[in-house]
Amino acid sequence: MKKFEQINVIPFIDIMLVLLAIVLMTATFIAQDIIKINLPQAENSESISSEKAIEITIDAQQSFYFEEQPINLHQLELNLAKLDRTTAIILRVDKAVLFENFVVIVDLLKKYQLDKLAIMTKYSNS
Repeated sequence: MKKFEQINVIPFIDIMLVLLAIVLMTATFIAQDIIKINLPQAENSESISSEKAIEITIDAQQSFYFEEQPINLHQLELNLAKLDRTTAIILRVDKAVLFENFVVIVDLLKKYQLDKLAIMTKYSNS
């Protein structure tokens, strides 16, 4: 019987790299545009910085989302109460949303002194 002193791991590494490539490719397709939002247009907008931010979304059906998870207003308030005041917030609101819902979210952010707010829009260069 032949004695093994080394194990050839090269085929195993090749398989793992192929699997990693597949996972990374599918993850980027899944992560993009999970919640369909028709953002309003703005001519004077800035790009968002690369720092990690909490995302709050209101879709056209007036549903609230916290980090892409459906949530009611009471749960949203509880989540906002737990955040540090320096946490960056990105607000994505469909242009068909009632202004009242937008004001409710901004009021909650002010209540918990979450002042680092960015409102996401589509850039319009017209």
